[in-house]
Amino acid sequence: MQIGLIPQEQRAKMLRYLWIVLVCTMGLSAQNKSFSFLKPSDTLHKLRRNGVVLATSGLAATTLVGLNQLWYSDYPKSDFHFVNDNNEWLQMDKAGHFLSCYHISRLSAQSMAWSGVSKKKQLYFGASAALAFMTVIEVFDGYSAEWGASWGDVFANTTGTALYVGQELLWNEQRIVPKFSFHQTYFASQRPNVLGSSWNEQILKDYNGQTYWLSFNLYDFTKEKTFPKWLNVALGYGATGMVSGYNENSQLLNLPSYQRNRQFYLSLDINLQKIPTKNRVLQTLFSAFNFLKIPAPTLEYQASGNWKGHWIYY
Repeated sequence: MQIGLIPQEQRAKMLRYLWIVLVCTMGLSAQNKSFSFLKPSDTLHKLRRNGVVLATSGLAATTLVGLNQLWYSDYPKSDFHFVNDNNEWLQMDKAGHFLSCYHISRLSAQSMAWSGVSKKKQLYFGASAALAFMTVIEVFDGYSAEWGASWGDVFANTTGTALYVGQELLWNEQRIVPKFSFHQTYFASQRPNVLGSSWNEQILKDYNGQTYWLSFNLYDFTKEKTFPKWLNVALGYGATGMVSGYNENSQLLNLPSYQRNRQFYLSLDINLQKIPTKNRVLQTLFSAFNFLKIPAPTLEYQASGNWKGHWIYY
């Protein structure tokens, strides 16, 4: 597959998911040496704090340098400019920015919490790490003649980070968690060079199969003891019928044209971080993978006016 055929939003999102996975892996591999090492420090642990800052900064810098060399260096430069891509892909790409920035903020802040720094510094570090990383990508796009920076991306990035920081300041807990799920679709086979030719490509590139969720914890909102603390209700958003950013592009590229349709979902979910366990390895794993929506019975409403039920939706 040629890198030049990957659209701007999909390239950026691939990188952000790689960032999340690498942060998770780094934390797990470092912390699995002993259970005591997994326990967050009650007071400032300078060695841990410095290690988190250096590891996060080094990983981000290495990723961005590699991105610039592998992708941007082969394309002509231009003066810094913005493009309006807010109507592409029925805003599914913007949902990806929102989710990614939220979880980069969360993972970065939780890494700093492990070192025992104050709550204020945790939030500052988490927000700064996420927004700085994403802003550099926008700058790369802005100086590329092939693409351009996007205010829609900036807004989505900012609101994703704001959701994490705002909940910590308001409730001192995360009652609403953005989540992600995916299923394969027919549309990827119509344009595999853009939407992916294999499952591992499609999960990042085929917007038709992606669903973005806001998962609400029932106990945290109601404090009603009849609700298990891990039980969530999730509202989802998806879209289908897309083989290009705009319908007009499909016609120009001589691609099949489909009826685009927004989809809205209501489902049950599990907050993995609320599952009671004293095993610190499990706690770390549950935290790392809490961005995934658990498959469950789901009610779907399509913007065309149709309703559909799923015994299990993912």
